[in-house]
Amino acid sequence: MNDDMTENHRPKGAPRRRRRPPKPAEYRTPTSTVAVVDTPYEPTAFRDLGVPEEVDIGLHRAGFTAPFAIQTKAIPVALEGRDVCGRARTGSGKTLAFGVPMLARLDGEAEPRRPLALVLVPTRELALQVAEVLVPVAAGCNRTVVPVYGGASRHQQIDELKAGVDVIVATPLRLIDLLKENELDLGGVQVLVLDEADRMADDGFTPQVEWILRKCTAPRQTMLFSATLDGDVGHLVARYMKDPVEVAIDAPTDTVGTMYHLFLAVHHMDKDRVVASIASGVNKTIVFCQTKRTCDRVEEKLQDLGVKAAAIHGDLAQASRERALKRFTDGELTVLVATDVAARGIDIDDIGAVVHYEPAGDAKDYLHRSGRTARAGRDGWAITLAEYNQHTQVRILQRALRLDVAPPQEVFSNNPKLKDLQQFREG
Repeated sequence: MNDDMTENHRPKGAPRRRRRPPKPAEYRTPTSTVAVVDTPYEPTAFRDLGVPEEVDIGLHRAGFTAPFAIQTKAIPVALEGRDVCGRARTGSGKTLAFGVPMLARLDGEAEPRRPLALVLVPTRELALQVAEVLVPVAAGCNRTVVPVYGGASRHQQIDELKAGVDVIVATPLRLIDLLKENELDLGGVQVLVLDEADRMADDGFTPQVEWILRKCTAPRQTMLFSATLDGDVGHLVARYMKDPVEVAIDAPTDTVGTMYHLFLAVHHMDKDRVVASIASGVNKTIVFCQTKRTCDRVEEKLQDLGVKAAAIHGDLAQASRERALKRFTDGELTVLVATDVAARGIDIDDIGAVVHYEPAGDAKDYLHRSGRTARAGRDGWAITLAEYNQHTQVRILQRALRLDVAPPQEVFSNNPKLKDLQQFREG
């Protein structure tokens, strides 16, 4: 009798049995291999927050030993089944803040095409990275996590959904596509997470998000994480959440970690050499450009200067973007040149500097971009390059960020401070 027949002939009312997978030394995700701890289980500090042992085993195997601040605040509340509004930025540890209670509270076994939990994210890159964090933890407690996003094989995602998936991490448009084709049913979602809800609102996805929320018809727990909780995000909170508890680790306009802000006056013809000098003095650098064309040009110029750089933007195939991001994560590249498509999708802790190739359009864009550095307790630099006709824009930005208003410091690419940014702090 095959497995399908066994399930079909299960006595009415009998509990479903989950086949426990082997315990490998590593778990594979769509973009990388995640090593797991192959030592006897010892309870982690997450147990003190009320995390059940089966989930804590997954945390132990994935190498997570102690919670970050946002996790300490959010997990106990979410474990009670309360709706949670979390105000926290990327790099604060919010993936486990919602992922741990989500996995702990799932009940029963996922049926084909009917996931038990949904994490909605704004970008493909973030979908992959959230899944990468959750996959080994979920495997430790015998749950499955699958990213669902555009640019990847639709047929493969459909096949995975047909097999039954506990948690899907999805971008709005691919999710809507699968729902309209009846390849997916959200009627069984027990836990719903909106991650980086402000970015989805900024990108104009609020109507699509609401359309998806209306498809989640079962009683559910909802968690929302965002850098801000106003505007369209506030509308989502008011309409789709029940008496949510707000948890926060920073003020709405604060930057994250130990971030140092530097505004430099540069000459147009020397700009790329300035970037190359900065990159030579830090571990990893992200350069944000306003347009795809500028992004490609800067990539080419940096490569001509001997810098190991690659571009990532919306015109590139998803496979190319994932390949560049993996090479950057693994240290094969020292510079990633990106448009804002990557401003919220990169979750790497050891980025030493973010360079704004042109001044950011507003304080929110500046913070979103700069949030790629100064993470997990590390120092980081947010550096804005300004040409002669952009100094007024810099002053406006400084005021909006509540920083000291001062003219950009004039530098040339042969300035030794660029290779040792701490000298700018020392005067």
